[in-house]
Amino acid sequence: MNITVRKNRCPQNHPCPSLRVCPAGAMSQNGFEAPIIDQEKCISCKKCVKYCPMGAIQATE
Repeated sequence: MNITVRKNRCPQNHPCPSLRVCPAGAMSQNGFEAPIIDQEKCISCKKCVKYCPMGAIQATE
């Protein structure tokens, strides 16, 4: 499973709130750009998916 970011759904005008819920530290963000998911660190817990208020972070198989 991969966690992906749909940039067209992410407003990219604030710090991503999902960054603080990732237990693996697999997410990062440069400025207010869309967050980046490090697939090698990601444990596919989907906490970021549930926490994203815009539905921009999605789990794909």
